Amino acid sequence: MDKKIKVGIVSYRNTRPLIYGLQHTALSNDIELIEDIPARLADKLKTGEIDLGLVPVAVIPQLGEYHIIGDYCIGTEGEVASVCLFSEVPLNEITRVYLDYQSRSSVALLQWLMRESWGIFPEIIQAEDESYREEIKGTTAGLVIGDRALEQRLISTYIYDLGAEWRAITGLPFVFAAWVSTKSLPASFVQRFNEANAAGIPRIDEIVAANPFPVYDLRKYYTLNLSYQLDERKRKGLELFLSYLKKDNEQPVEA
Repeated sequence: MDKKIKVGIVSYRNTRPLIYGLQHTALSNDIELIEDIPARLADKLKTGEIDLGLVPVAVIPQLGEYHIIGDYCIGTEGEVASVCLFSEVPLNEITRVYLDYQSRSSVALLQWLMRESWGIFPEIIQAEDESYREEIKGTTAGLVIGDRALEQRLISTYIYDLGAEWRAITGLPFVFAAWVSTKSLPASFVQRFNEANAAGIPRIDEIVAANPFPVYDLRKYYTLNLSYQLDERKRKGLELFLSYLKKDNEQPVEA
């Protein structure tokens, strides 16, 4: 390849099994890794700042052209642990909800759950920075994702896991982020990229040892909460979620 392919990677611990091979195989010579939070990675893919990114799947409908690359993702078969609505009161007592500024897919999933499953319609506030977590008290809840959600689990009384809620309703796994490109990539690169993603999956113990995190059991996180294989059932779950997003986008705007 004439130039390195810019690859956007989420700067959370949940990506470590996937990023392992991107850093430790020969592919590392052909790519430039760019770390950021999910929401900004989505923007970078849309503007062409990255060629390929592990981006929130909620951005897919906003892309004129897209290609899902490889067979790996950030997904869950049920309880994901790190994407939750946190509160001090039950769902029916929540009056306000802060949306995580770092999120796209989780925000869309939460809004769908509140409307279609839980039947609650609280005031929605888009968080702008990390200070919103201090507001999760009383009847004010907050969506928190990533490593910060694992920390929040030690603080909040009520924890509503979005992965588990989706599974209970649909019977399908949920895909939070997938490898997406806005242009075709060489087949030879895609194959090597896929192999690099696979390289870290058998090395969970090594990855856990290299990423100490006393807040939560990372081995449980990587092997039980998270599921990295973008298999047929996850693709079905993804297709269903994207159909819901499309339906929402087609709703007429009230005058």
